Amino acid sequence: MGSVTVLTLMKEKRTSWVRKVFFWLFLVMFLQGCASWSKKDDANIDPVDPHEDINRVSYDFTDKVDRVLFEPVVDAYVDYVPNAAQRSIGNFYDNVSYPNVVLNAFLQGKIKQGFADGLRFVINSTVGLFGLFDMATHMGLEKHDEDFGQTLGVWGFEPGSYLFIPILGPSSERDVASVPVSMFTNVLFYVGAVAGAGVFAPLTVLGAIDKRARLAGPMRIRDQAALDPYLFVREASLQQREFLVYDGDPPLNLYDDEPFQDNPFDINHKRPVSGNESSEDDHSEEAVQQKNQGKGLSEQGI
Repeated sequence: MGSVTVLTLMKEKRTSWVRKVFFWLFLVMFLQGCASWSKKDDANIDPVDPHEDINRVSYDFTDKVDRVLFEPVVDAYVDYVPNAAQRSIGNFYDNVSYPNVVLNAFLQGKIKQGFADGLRFVINSTVGLFGLFDMATHMGLEKHDEDFGQTLGVWGFEPGSYLFIPILGPSSERDVASVPVSMFTNVLFYVGAVAGAGVFAPLTVLGAIDKRARLAGPMRIRDQAALDPYLFVREASLQQREFLVYDGDPPLNLYDDEPFQDNPFDINHKRPVSGNESSEDDHSEEAVQQKNQGKGLSEQGI
């Protein structure tokens, strides 16, 4: 009798999480529908961001929530939590989400990388004590950044219109498909299904704080340098996604209309190297540190 009750509770928890996933997808489709009702003249609509009005509302809402709820907490977190502890916390959340990287490496046809990423996940989950310590990097296994949005890009799908999802941050009609995939490949999703909200909720909150803490520096740059923060985040996000889809080497014609500029919010991509330059900088200690810090503000969201 007791085993039946436990199984019933587990099914109810899984059903609850599935409902949440579909709620977010419905919200995105609803926002797109609202944006399509805009009365702008076709000549004034940006083909990259035709839903700019509703996207700006979403951006402003997310920014206000961040400043009121997250910024004070993150400031205290950065000031009072030792750097070593912050690194371990960041390593833990990178590791629990790493099955998403492994899956999408295989889906993109990167078989050798997929096996290496799988080995990296196993090593950090065991020798690295559930990912608290990044032992795999010390063993020469490089950290990669893959998701289902990139996979669709590799398969030839265009990004479509730019979207700013409330709380989650920048996305696109193509990349929004990665939201449920990222959720279902995150170890914490299954921890929550088994252990319940009492364990899952604190881990989720701490993960959001960790993610926001990593963005503290780039967000200060945004606030100080951008006349229009919304446009700044949008352009950084679009450029970041193209660099990720092309593994840091996008076709040059993507930027023929404007001179290349390093993206201050992209701390993963490699700068294109001309024939007269050396690529040794890509392997410098600073570049490695930047690559392992996570994504930049182009993923701004809470």
